[in-house]
Amino acid sequence: MNALESQLSYAFGETIPVPGAVVEIVPGLRWARMPLPFALDHVNLWLLQDAVDQSGALRAGWSLIDTGAGTDATRTAWEQLLADGLAGEPLVRVIATHCHPDHVGLAGWLCERFAAPFWTTTGEFGFMRMMAAALPGVDGPSAIPHFERHGLRDAAMLDQMGSRRNYYPSLVPSVPLAYTRLQDKQDVTIGGQLWRVITGFGHSPEHASLYCANLNILVSGDMVLPRISTNVSVFAVEPDGNPLQLYLDSLGKFADLPDDVLVLPSHGKPFRGLHTRIRQLREHHVDRLAEVLAACAVPRSAAEIVPIMFRRPLDAHQLSFALGEALAHLHQLWYDGQLTRVTNADGVIVFTRN
Repeated sequence: MNALESQLSYAFGETIPVPGAVVEIVPGLRWARMPLPFALDHVNLWLLQDAVDQSGALRAGWSLIDTGAGTDATRTAWEQLLADGLAGEPLVRVIATHCHPDHVGLAGWLCERFAAPFWTTTGEFGFMRMMAAALPGVDGPSAIPHFERHGLRDAAMLDQMGSRRNYYPSLVPSVPLAYTRLQDKQDVTIGGQLWRVITGFGHSPEHASLYCANLNILVSGDMVLPRISTNVSVFAVEPDGNPLQLYLDSLGKFADLPDDVLVLPSHGKPFRGLHTRIRQLREHHVDRLAEVLAACAVPRSAAEIVPIMFRRPLDAHQLSFALGEALAHLHQLWYDGQLTRVTNADGVIVFTRN
């Protein structure tokens, strides 16, 4: 445990659920974990005992928050979870915090299997439908000119990135065709408890966290993670975006929650110390912004900022997010008037300290 982690309190110690099994958080709320084929090797799912009205009759079972990626390993774990961890009881609702593959990869499969409604925000639903269709602008090849404009000229790496046209559809093979809208500050009844929707921005289009005051529990999704900082990137589809400012502003929406709230994150372990962790995240970005600003004493592209912020080898998957995050920090400083942005003679966008 590092120094930052030691400032948090982990409610279940080293306990984690193995794929296909569950850990009870409180009666009627269970924690499951699914494998991921990335360096970040897991995603947490949350199951709430529930009953929903379908055609005038109550249907009992479980409401699910997030699904795992659409991989064979996750489907296998789900089959075991349904048979053992849920004792054969059905899913009666599928809720997605946001559109990323580890959160919605099996949404279509599970909703169809259980005739369960799909709940998410409009921003997330629209974006997952666009990406699942691999529409130009959000597919792999569309990112190549964006990366080139920001200084990435490694032909082999660009070729790998460009070949990822079907990356999202391969992990999200189907998206439900209809949804029920979640909105900021909306109260949703799940398992007899009221859960308040808290939307967040910067990491994804309209991320939904869920807070239950009666249970003093926050399902934070990817907005607040205990060990790592949430990826905040500028992507080709929104090339002039300022996602870091959106993310930092969104953290302020958790200010009224009690510090002893039990945080259920999408990655890592449940913890207490929400406001301590938010302070750590803010300080992390302040430090990175200072680092980037100092580096821009001479003109720098986003690609030149990547090794300053990420001091380790990166594969194509990691580099796409690292470059997006470097650009997010550059844009924050540019919008704040601390950097000037110009296109140099090579057609590369560079940033210089004012």
